[in-house]
Amino acid sequence: MSRDARWKALLELLVERGRLDVEEAAAELEVSAATIRRDFDQLAEQQMLVRTRGGAVVHGVSYELPLRYKTARHASEKQRIAKAVADLVAPGEAVGLTGGTTTTEVARALAVRSDLGSGSPALTVVTNALNIANELAVRPQFKIVVTGGVARAQSYELIGPLADGVLSQITLDVAVLGVVALDVTHGAAAADEAEAAINRLLCERAERVVVAADSSKLGQRAFARICPAGSVDTLVTDTAVSAETVRRFEEAGVRVIAV
Repeated sequence: MSRDARWKALLELLVERGRLDVEEAAAELEVSAATIRRDFDQLAEQQMLVRTRGGAVVHGVSYELPLRYKTARHASEKQRIAKAVADLVAPGEAVGLTGGTTTTEVARALAVRSDLGSGSPALTVVTNALNIANELAVRPQFKIVVTGGVARAQSYELIGPLADGVLSQITLDVAVLGVVALDVTHGAAAADEAEAAINRLLCERAERVVVAADSSKLGQRAFARICPAGSVDTLVTDTAVSAETVRRFEEAGVRVIAV
């Protein structure tokens, strides 16, 4: 296992459990205790965790795993979802992409579509996610518009009122949202209120709204509301979604695509 893979696994275990012992982590990852001690020390230097005697705890009371260290949870599902979302976008459209692991996969799926290989532009992408803009900027046929704002280290997203000036001047064909939670009653939500505010603006500027979310996020609630479920035109999720959940979303006027 590479160091990067170990670090991702360790941080994810910490998020789930709040505390990890060296011996426990070594057994789970099937590496030596000395290796885990070095990993804990190096992650502590980056303020990704707090070192304790014999182990580590999460950094701070409220902890969110930064995007670059998120394990590819539901990776195959996210890639299938991303392709299905990308297929909903027509050449020449203006697309808004929020930050997140699933929307990053959507950006990659758009980048490899053969019918988007040329055009003036083939696609206009508006995003507040620095990593998405960085990946797509090398595609000369894509017009990339980045909102203003202050970079949030956990998600690479630009947040704050500086983005309002850009978003108030544009119109989108489709906004693709990555969400922490989506519920029929409580709507789409994010963990951070500033991220939710930018995502809400993208929705308001779009003709249609697509949520890309694996089934583990459905029926869940999160702190900051983005928009009500009725504002979502299409939900693209994986086939693990229950028939009852699909029925409830469809009754709320949301088209559900399970892939």
